[in-house]
Amino acid sequence: MDNGGWFDTGLPKGFPDLFGFRKSDGKIFFIECKNETGKLRTEQKQFAKAIEKWPVLYGVARSVDDALAIIGGD
Repeated sequence: MDNGGWFDTGLPKGFPDLFGFRKSDGKIFFIECKNETGKLRTEQKQFAKAIEKWPVLYGVARSVDDALAIIGGD
């Protein structure tokens, strides 16, 4: 958007902020970004619960180091 405003990505509420594939093995990852005191919203908790049964990487990152730890060695 040219004016720097919000836009709709089409992803459902609760979908993590970052997602992608790990280069080494193609495993998908989802990372929810929060500050030191940020809490997960209900939709974010529901997303985390829904993917527990799948072999994916998921976590809440409060720093770059947290995000890298979720993704793991690459």
